[in-house]
Amino acid sequence: MTPAPDTETRFQQGMAAALANILLNLGLAGVKILSGFLGNSYALIADGIESLLDIFSSAIVWGGLKIGSLPPDKNHPFGHGRAESLASIIVSVMLLVAAIVIAVQSVREILIPHHAPAPFTLVTLVAVVTLKELMYRFLWKTGHDIQSVAIKVDAWHARSDAMTSLAAFIGISISLIAGPGYESADDWAALLVSGVIFYNGSRMLRAAIDDIMDLAVAPEIEQELRRAARMISGVDDIEKCRLRKSGLNFFVEIHVVVDGDLSIKKGHAIAHEVKKALMSSDPRILDVMTHIEPHVIRTIGWIQSIKAGYRLYHQCL
Repeated sequence: MTPAPDTETRFQQGMAAALANILLNLGLAGVKILSGFLGNSYALIADGIESLLDIFSSAIVWGGLKIGSLPPDKNHPFGHGRAESLASIIVSVMLLVAAIVIAVQSVREILIPHHAPAPFTLVTLVAVVTLKELMYRFLWKTGHDIQSVAIKVDAWHARSDAMTSLAAFIGISISLIAGPGYESADDWAALLVSGVIFYNGSRMLRAAIDDIMDLAVAPEIEQELRRAARMISGVDDIEKCRLRKSGLNFFVEIHVVVDGDLSIKKGHAIAHEVKKALMSSDPRILDVMTHIEPHVIRTIGWIQSIKAGYRLYHQCL
């Protein structure tokens, strides 16, 4: 398993990515709105307004990561990691709302006759699509590296902006080339894109809800922890291993089987070694609860079964 950065580093990376997206959206919002007014493009003005919404959503992600990075306290003994998941849900809902608003505005613009936008708006849109796609790739990679659903949702917010701008570019190009009667081509393209945005927003929302509902983590992570625990001297087997994701971190509960004749002191020492080994194997693990299961329980079970069979045998004679 590839070593992951420590918790503080991952939170800092996530907040830096969200801040970078805020600054980019701030600049693009001004450029889009100004170009829209000067170039007679309502789609570009609406796109600029959506960039202002993106600033708000990125700020929520930044806040969620900031709160999630706080250490456990008396009122939150398991830490504040779920703040990151809550931020993911809020931003996912905002993405769904943005898709609905784009669809409604597109239908309205299709029904209302309007002039074709100015040709220079295409240059603005090319720049917007390029910058937004680059930001999507940066955010998605960061979200993947630190395993943050919130950053991944923010990445899709960036790509949705790029897709609407691309739709506007295609539509404006068609209206300028085809001439009268095709002024609403960009609106039809935006309507199609709104469906794609809604679909991906739904996927991101489901992933965020899965985090809140303690969906099982990737099997390979559990297998790696089982392997690390088995390497500890005195551990005969692993009866159970469960992980719970909280923000960017994990809480682990593991049941290890040891010799039933061991002293309580020795069993306690093995439990400490298992906890130490697991927390050292992955910096994302915030805490480990180790249960000791003695082999003697299974031995007694076998003895009782043999005795019961022996008695039944004599009763049949």
